[in-house]
Amino acid sequence: MAETKANPFDMDSSNFDAEKYLERLLKDCSLKQIMDTEAAVVKDTQTLHSDMQTLVYENYNKFISATDTIRRMKDDFKQMETDVNLLMNKMQSITTFSEQITGTLQGTRSQLCRLSEKHSLLKRLQFLSTLPAKLKSLIEEQNYAQAVQDYLHAQKVFAQYGRQPSFDGIQRDCDAIMADLKEQLRTDFQRAGNTAQSLTEIGELLLQLDEKTSDLASEMLTCAGKRLHEQIVMLQDQTERDMLEFVDMGIDGFLNDLALVVTSYFDMFVAKHYEHERDDFQENALQELNVFLNQNIEKYLTLVQDRVESDIGYGDTQVMLRALDRLHRRLQAMRNICRGLEVQRNTVAIIIAAAHQLCDAHAKNLKDHFADSLSAVRLSLVSAKSDAAAGLNLGDLISNLYVSMVEKIKGVLQDLLIFLRTDWSFNIKAEHKGALCVEGIRENLLIGFLRHIAKVMCGFGDASSSSPPNLLLVLSKTCLELEQQGVHILIALVDDLYEIDSENSATLTHETEICAEMRETAQSLLDAYVRLQGTNISQMLRKSVETRDWLNCLEPRSVRAVMKRVVEELGSIETVVASLYEANTNAASGFRTTASSDSSRKTYFSNFASTSKPQYRSNWSNYTPSQLESSYVSNIHRLFSERVEIFTSVEFTKASIIMGIIKIGLKTLLECVRLRTFSKFGLQQIQVDAHYLQMNLWRFVSDENLVNFLLDEILGSAVQRCLESVLMEPNAVEIICERG
Repeated sequence: MAETKANPFDMDSSNFDAEKYLERLLKDCSLKQIMDTEAAVVKDTQTLHSDMQTLVYENYNKFISATDTIRRMKDDFKQMETDVNLLMNKMQSITTFSEQITGTLQGTRSQLCRLSEKHSLLKRLQFLSTLPAKLKSLIEEQNYAQAVQDYLHAQKVFAQYGRQPSFDGIQRDCDAIMADLKEQLRTDFQRAGNTAQSLTEIGELLLQLDEKTSDLASEMLTCAGKRLHEQIVMLQDQTERDMLEFVDMGIDGFLNDLALVVTSYFDMFVAKHYEHERDDFQENALQELNVFLNQNIEKYLTLVQDRVESDIGYGDTQVMLRALDRLHRRLQAMRNICRGLEVQRNTVAIIIAAAHQLCDAHAKNLKDHFADSLSAVRLSLVSAKSDAAAGLNLGDLISNLYVSMVEKIKGVLQDLLIFLRTDWSFNIKAEHKGALCVEGIRENLLIGFLRHIAKVMCGFGDASSSSPPNLLLVLSKTCLELEQQGVHILIALVDDLYEIDSENSATLTHETEICAEMRETAQSLLDAYVRLQGTNISQMLRKSVETRDWLNCLEPRSVRAVMKRVVEELGSIETVVASLYEANTNAASGFRTTASSDSSRKTYFSNFASTSKPQYRSNWSNYTPSQLESSYVSNIHRLFSERVEIFTSVEFTKASIIMGIIKIGLKTLLECVRLRTFSKFGLQQIQVDAHYLQMNLWRFVSDENLVNFLLDEILGSAVQRCLESVLMEPNAVEIICERG
């Protein structure tokens, strides 16, 4: 295989290319990073020069020392040659003496070997004679391992010489002692509270003493299970500790004991072959060990999951994830240690569940925060002293509500990003459920909360709701702000933070859907505002018509107070609406700052056909009373008029909003007039009131023809319902209106 090409950007490499390194540095790094790199290179260069000088000085000293040594060696070489020759002569003498000794002892060598063997045998026999006392002493000292080792070592001698009476007694004593030890070890093995280390040590000793393997294997798992259950019970009581301490206690206690039991059991009963056991013993032992391991892992992880669920929303998320990361690493290490075993559960499922639960907790917090924000807005509107003051303050309320919601959502998205940190040992995005979790942050949390906002705000616009009008206006404008920029900012943020390709996904909600819902909610709230304000105007007008005796009216001398109140109310509403929806001054907007010709001076009202058609005057005063009684006049007017839609959606402009309110009020006045019967002076009072409205309402709307048409209808209906249809002179009407 070809060698990997050396890195030209590595300064320590022989293939370092300074030009390429400099080019890459200038391309990828900022000016500050380049200056920092220069300082680091200068510092490293100075350090290298210093190290080279030190190395040169040290080697120079060593070279001088070596030169002196060579010089001394030359001086001592002659003396050394003399000593070597002398040593050679002495070695020859030693060789001669050795040959003489070997020849002398040749006859007694075999006798010396026999004596040595007898000496060894006597030592073994001496060991056997003192063995019972030694075993008792070791057992009293609780040095069980040494006692078993000595006993097993003596078994070979007993097997060879046990038939002799003297050795037979020693063997019986030793067997009795070891039988008692075996019983004691078995009792200790079954005693509750044994640690995994003690279980392993005692189990090894019992196996060496020929305990039945299958029984010992089952008993070891049973005793270890009791000990591990005690660890679980102890961990359940550690509620005052934080998550990191809780997991550390579980790792140091429960998991370490479990790993020791598993590895010891595996080495004792699975890795070894026992002649006196069945052929499938090892397979069954491995299966039982696997079941034991997974049952205890399941118990512990269930306890951890319960603790995580109790901490979600209350504890520190970063501390919790650090603890779960440490636990995940430990379980991964256990998988590597427990070869041949299958650990069925891991911590990723717990982490994903924690992410979902934290999303739910954040969703609840967002909804609570939103509800508190709405309550604060309502309180501010209720405490406002006047509508004019409220109008000046609505912009701040909308800004605070919008900014607080957006910033709160941004903070939540940033908090949840901690699950995707690259330094964690787990990677939930790599898991299928984890990918759904990430998408759930977008869909369930963000999109769900945005839809919750739209649903809650839309609820304020229901007919059954008793919401203040200005609240509807604030909520409508807030939804419009979200539709225009907030939704895009938040969805772009979550897609960027969590690397979600929402544009090419068929399952994810598109930005336009949420924007459409926000737009629809804003429209619904604005229409509700218009209906509510129109209803308030209508109630004033209806009461003013229904509570007056129109058949016994005096000749009108002034405009009725209710008409002045209506104009004042519309002025207050215009101030509030204008603070949020400023009308454009260009020609396309249709907003007028001056009245059109003859708009404020005529007394007879024009019929409305369309904005592009010419104005038609009504000539009620030119007809005789008999002609006025005929319905043909009004029918002729309606032939040249278009149907006026009253309860229609308004546009997000000041003129459209005010016009919607005026239409509702004038339509109510029209219907009330149609239900009353008027005298001559009652008709003239309606004439004066209508002219006063015509003089003042033109400045609120962009199309005064529609207002003129409705006022024309009101006056026409009053004429039809009048017993003596005689209108006032136009000059007199104008004088009364200008004076009133």
